Amino acid sequence: MNIDNQLIDKGLATNIHSTRKRVRWAVSAFYFFQGLCFASWASRIPDIKSALQLSDGAMGSVLFALPAGQLITMPFSGYLAGKYGSKKIMHFAPPMYAIAMVMLSLASSPILLALCLFLFGVTGNISNISVNTQAVVVEKMYRKPIMASFHGSWSLAGFVGALIGLLMGILKLPPTPHFLIIMSLSILSTLINSRFLLGETAVPQEKRKFFPKPDGFLLSLGVIGFFAMSCEGAMFDWSGVYFKDIVGATGGWVSLGYACFMVMMTGGRFIGNKLTATFGKKKIMQINGVLIAGGLMIAVIFPYIPTAAFGFLMVGLGVSTNIPNVFSLAGNHKTMSTSTALASISSISYLGFLLGPPIIGYISEVFNLRISYILIAVFGLMISFMVTRLKVIK
Repeated sequence: MNIDNQLIDKGLATNIHSTRKRVRWAVSAFYFFQGLCFASWASRIPDIKSALQLSDGAMGSVLFALPAGQLITMPFSGYLAGKYGSKKIMHFAPPMYAIAMVMLSLASSPILLALCLFLFGVTGNISNISVNTQAVVVEKMYRKPIMASFHGSWSLAGFVGALIGLLMGILKLPPTPHFLIIMSLSILSTLINSRFLLGETAVPQEKRKFFPKPDGFLLSLGVIGFFAMSCEGAMFDWSGVYFKDIVGATGGWVSLGYACFMVMMTGGRFIGNKLTATFGKKKIMQINGVLIAGGLMIAVIFPYIPTAAFGFLMVGLGVSTNIPNVFSLAGNHKTMSTSTALASISSISYLGFLLGPPIIGYISEVFNLRISYILIAVFGLMISFMVTRLKVIK
């Protein structure tokens, strides 16, 4: 059944246009609550760390369990979504992700917390691959770029989750009731929105393959994704440290760099669809790489609050649509199912989140954080260079 027929068959609206909009809102809700669950956990890390009396080093070791769970699950996630369809997987994966979030607050020892984080990573990855697969299907339905707005919903959830976490801290509400509230809302959203999801067409050639080897195009997209996620990871984990140690910011100004980055990244994702439709994925991704490199070099050469803040705004805009465009390009692969193609590039791309921040730390330990950010600027230029070499991108 093609996409338009699926919309008509649902009988959910008097016309296909309004049904399309409802499907898009439903998928956006899945992105939002996945982001909200992650942001809720991140906002209460200090409380959970204090409750278990963990040192910084011990907490760092425990946190490694989350990306480990994500990476180990990559091939399984793609196979699962490819075999059963993202629509079926999204009926249970997001609720499991929310339940795993609650389990984090119940861990009574570092080992249990690591195990729960591993499960959080596993369920999060299954949810991630399935929701991105569904987003590609919806983008095909619209026949124009809309992927960036879905990722914008995830980024917006980061703001909301941080604000809720701040409120819960002010109210002195422990993590468990906080997470239970978010879990309840997430499960309710799944129940409401899952009926609007669409099925995707399977690719018969790969039925017997658990994890087909990606071709040169997908490998290149994966490397571009690696550079892009390394940039994101560097900004998420080190922007506050950069403003404090290099820029010399104090008090509330320490978080200015992170705020500038997040505001522009979120805003860029909501306007990114229009820009991509106007100029094309290739041109936008080339410009993005230059923005990342230019913004970081401004912050490195002129380490003052106004100039560094402007540089971080540039980086946020540069980062905003890279991953959505990479996922969109991979999801439209001709010889591999959407879910399997996404799992293939995600395996490489998410290494950027895993390896990028530690690399920044190691280089900073030997030299300083400014030198580390020069490396990330080079990653931005590599994005532009590699995109230019991919002639099939328009």
